[in-house]
Amino acid sequence: MLEKMKELICNYVDVEPEAITEDSRFIEDLGFNSFDFMSLLGEMENELGITVDEQEVVNIHTVGEAVKYIESRKA
Repeated sequence: MLEKMKELICNYVDVEPEAITEDSRFIEDLGFNSFDFMSLLGEMENELGITVDEQEVVNIHTVGEAVKYIESRKA
């Protein structure tokens, strides 16, 4: 799931996949803005077949947190 997340992230920001870790923060480390992040969430819904709860995603700050969230939604 981490590799898929890296692939999606690279569609939005100019970062090499190898530079993305579970501890990478979307805004501070990867350069996301709120619009990019919301677009990424929409793409996650489409690509991964999950439903994102906007109330819950406000607590997602790192790639690792996003991966855990996705895995919990797919279960």
